[in-house]
Amino acid sequence: MASPKAPASLTSAPDLDILGDQVTIHPGGYVEPPSRREEGERNLVEHMARFRESPLDFLREVSLHVSGQGWRAYDDVIGQPIFYNGFSENMKATVMRTPMLKKRIEELAERRVEVEEKQGLLGNEMQKFRNRARRKHEIVTSLQEVALDLTDGMICKMESKRFIRGAYYLCTQLLTKAYHQGIHVSSEEVLRLRSVAKQAAEKKHSIIFLPCHRSHVDYVSLQLICYRLGIALPTVVAGDNLNFPVVGSFLQHAGAMWIRRSFGDDILYTTLVQSYIDTLLQNGFNFECFIEGGRSRTGKVLSPKFGILSFLLDSVLSGRVDDAIICPVSTQYDKVIETESYISELLGQPKPKENLQDFLSASSVLSLKLGRVDVRFHEPWSLKGFITEQKARVDGPSTSLSALKTPNSPNSRIRLLRTLGFKVLSDINAVSVVMPTALIGTVLLTLRGRGVGKSELIRRVEWLSERVRSKGGRVAHFAGAPTEVVVDRGLEVLGPGLVGVVAGLPETTYYAVDRFQLSFYRNMTIHLFISEALVSAAMYTKVKQGGGPENQRITFAALYEQVSFLSQLFRGEFIYPTAGLLTNLETTLHGLEIDGVIKATRDNNAAGKVLTAELSTQERSSGRENFDFYCFLIWPFIESTWLGSVSLMGLTPPPPFPLVPLDQQKESRSIWLDLTKTQDTAQLLGKTLYHQGDLSYFEAVNKETLKNAFQLFEEEGIVLIRRSKEKKTPSTIRLADPWIPQRDLGSGRIVPQGKLWSFIETIAKSRREGKNRRDGATVSTRVLALADRLGRQLFENARAEDGGGYVDGEEKSPVRRRRGRKEIQTKARL
Repeated sequence: MASPKAPASLTSAPDLDILGDQVTIHPGGYVEPPSRREEGERNLVEHMARFRESPLDFLREVSLHVSGQGWRAYDDVIGQPIFYNGFSENMKATVMRTPMLKKRIEELAERRVEVEEKQGLLGNEMQKFRNRARRKHEIVTSLQEVALDLTDGMICKMESKRFIRGAYYLCTQLLTKAYHQGIHVSSEEVLRLRSVAKQAAEKKHSIIFLPCHRSHVDYVSLQLICYRLGIALPTVVAGDNLNFPVVGSFLQHAGAMWIRRSFGDDILYTTLVQSYIDTLLQNGFNFECFIEGGRSRTGKVLSPKFGILSFLLDSVLSGRVDDAIICPVSTQYDKVIETESYISELLGQPKPKENLQDFLSASSVLSLKLGRVDVRFHEPWSLKGFITEQKARVDGPSTSLSALKTPNSPNSRIRLLRTLGFKVLSDINAVSVVMPTALIGTVLLTLRGRGVGKSELIRRVEWLSERVRSKGGRVAHFAGAPTEVVVDRGLEVLGPGLVGVVAGLPETTYYAVDRFQLSFYRNMTIHLFISEALVSAAMYTKVKQGGGPENQRITFAALYEQVSFLSQLFRGEFIYPTAGLLTNLETTLHGLEIDGVIKATRDNNAAGKVLTAELSTQERSSGRENFDFYCFLIWPFIESTWLGSVSLMGLTPPPPFPLVPLDQQKESRSIWLDLTKTQDTAQLLGKTLYHQGDLSYFEAVNKETLKNAFQLFEEEGIVLIRRSKEKKTPSTIRLADPWIPQRDLGSGRIVPQGKLWSFIETIAKSRREGKNRRDGATVSTRVLALADRLGRQLFENARAEDGGGYVDGEEKSPVRRRRGRKEIQTKARL
């Protein structure tokens, strides 16, 4: 839980507004006055001619970019030389010469020769020596050819400055057509970045940009900023799903390196990726990868993915690379282009494969007015310095390189990797800018009423802005315009599809049209208030009981227990500070007390130790609006995890007939279910419960949060999951034996008792109560019966597949049978 911070200074560094050919400096948080906005569309076409209006001027400006006049030439670049003929061939040759790759190829060839020798394919004893050397040379040559082809398809091909000039012009036209207010960055951060880039270039160190990832626009915006500011473009790690005709080649020549979405057990490919990354970092080329892996479909920062991060850490940890500079980057949008497709995916629709036709059809978004893009750069820091600091904390002071090369154990390396990943995410959150659309979305989804009047909306946006600043966050667009103007602008960007207006009322009244999509913008602010949200949800266990203040008072011990439970429940969803639970809890309570939200009773004889907590008189008189605000932020996540845990009750093995005790149901309890189908069934259960009134938030059924819940259940040992590396072989799941609920021997119904039921009830304590719903009786009857019915269908389908389902034992495992058939086919090919 985060500790309260001092309010941010009212005077901040100015912003740079990058729009086409113009870079304008504004005061921090500047908003263009309404009078200027009325003059026309404030986007790229203000500064560049339109072909239809002035074809000659349009062609002249295009020629300036292609020929490279002034800054457009991209000649005096801070960093290592890029964009010259022969760049790709030089890079391929360097990668193929890396000792790591050459050694791996030799090892793979030797392994294969040993296999062929055992199979008697190298002839008799007289012929073995000669044939062995010849065969190994053939295999080495073949592997080198494969590696060269893989390298050619992987590496970025920065070959032509004329190409990148034209690409910059094209991308700026397209991007600022959609985001008509341009790309904004902090001048202070940019000046600092350029200074760091100069120092890094002198030492031949790479800058590793690690941005958050919410949109495909993320790729483009950072490249445009680096180009416009004269910093060497980074090589961008991109999934090969984007490598489709025309677009793939364009991106590869603009800086993209293609990697597979999954490496599997391909040792050669893994070594090749590491060798390429080593080559880039050894030669000081800038690098970029997304710390979260894929795009966030929920709006909040995702947990770090450690694949590429592990390669980067290993490069420095091993000593193959002297050092690299880490630069966390936050990219925020008034409105994200892909949110509608995100909602479809979160509701269970399969993600469509990227292709040229969809790319071209998506050009319709370019006619929209989506506001602006804000990019913020955290202060860069040394990766080697980070490693040294972390090792000093664990092993004591040591600065020798040999001490850095070899971690004490695999666990220490994993701990170092996790610390690195979460530090980067924390730095991203620290510099993130809260956009007006996020403020409006948060306010609309944290009110009890159906809608809100404009005056109240403005008041709540002002209140939320102050709360963001008091937590050390940044708010865009407030220094230069009144709040009403900012709210109007945010409502315009969100549009009537997300926020509606009730006509014919004395006061303009707004309401959330698409709450699911608005939750994307609400989640952009939750990281600032996660501490208060967890404490409020824990206190709600008593507040929901009603009655007077005495009845709603909670002891510190009970509060600590529930906050601890919720913190562990959402450890995969949110990032907590490192001060420790007790310290963070006491700090948060102190902050809430200062804000007048709670009243704490303290022990005068124990240095002010908190004994109890309750809502303050001031908070009660204001209708609990501040307390409810914090609860509304966390409730959808509580609801989603509750839904996931209730769906696990459906994994209780169906009873055999005649009914026998659970410990005798050996065959039923050993059935493994398809993991994807199980998660889909949980989502179907959630949709049913929402429409029947037993689930308060429709966004609780989103796929990503449910997946995180199932990951938590696996980590807690509630379920067992067999994960398959083969695409055609599904991963499977079942309840761990200690967590399997009992069934009534008379009726066959699931008995609401046991470890899993207790776990569900602990979550339910912090759930929001509805007007016509109370936890307990409803869940233990109708909801539990629905979960059981859906679960039985899963078991029936599992039994029907491959004549018996995914059952333990050699005879009844189609997974093992498929693997056996594949091994036979592999041997036949050999």
